[in-house]
Amino acid sequence: MTSDSGSLSDSVTIVGAGMAGAACAQVLRHAGVPFRIVDRGRAPGGRMSSPELHGRRVDLGAGYFTVRDQEFTTVVADWESKGLARQWANTFGILKPETVPCTTTGPVRWATPAGLRSLVRNMVEGFEIQDSTELTDLPDGHVVVAMPDPQAARLTSVPDAVDYDAVIAVACGFDGLDIPFRDAAFVNDHPDIDFVADDGARRADGAPVLVVHTTSERAQQHIDEPDGAIGPVLDALRELSVVTTQPTWTHAHRWTFAKPAAQHDSNFALEQQDGRLVGLAGDQWCDSGVPRVESAWRSGTDVGRELILRLGN
Repeated sequence: MTSDSGSLSDSVTIVGAGMAGAACAQVLRHAGVPFRIVDRGRAPGGRMSSPELHGRRVDLGAGYFTVRDQEFTTVVADWESKGLARQWANTFGILKPETVPCTTTGPVRWATPAGLRSLVRNMVEGFEIQDSTELTDLPDGHVVVAMPDPQAARLTSVPDAVDYDAVIAVACGFDGLDIPFRDAAFVNDHPDIDFVADDGARRADGAPVLVVHTTSERAQQHIDEPDGAIGPVLDALRELSVVTTQPTWTHAHRWTFAKPAAQHDSNFALEQQDGRLVGLAGDQWCDSGVPRVESAWRSGTDVGRELILRLGN
């Protein structure tokens, strides 16, 4: 849907329906600023992707999210009360070639029963999201571009644009699993993979499904044909003694712009261009220095609020 209050001259187009774009939309809706959302994806969520594979949702994008931002804590508490999110784990395994597995403890990681995309779906519920497949220039009016810098740069200038690392996510379904870690594991010093998640534990349904993230170097070798990464990923899982049997199915998903290689030193950008405001938001806009789901939420929220101030609403 498009908000129907405010003047036409104050209308805003949000380009990108990931976490940052959804957070911006919520801020504008609460302030009564008219807006529309455009996105080239088949469903909202961006890199919080949870497609249905073999009868269940599988998180192929972000592996989890953390909660450190105090205001984001309130948002997550609401998700938790609705059954949309749950605390998952604070201890992950560490796998390294020719090394006994160990563990590391950090902040609580949160997961979702219906996949991470369900959080963005909840945020944009009731909003019409328009297809932007043919979008090659900034639309008329004020604009917030909520996407990775290399994609945003196709539409507008991006100050000090940061590069992105590619990742190929490989989901593997098995008849059963007996893995040397609980929940998930970081993989160190391996040329092909750097993260493995037990998606059944993450989703709390016990499904014998692993999701593996490749290293950027391995992803670049298969960027034009993601299925080519499946063999090296399975070899790595066997080498690390994660699995000994063949999967019953596999699925590879390419993320050309998976994660920022650096961060901006502010939460967003908002500048006047040709008589209108143009904002930039996303997890790369992160003055805390650690890009993550909550950073994308913070960025979208902050650019929305600043936009409202500039518009005088």
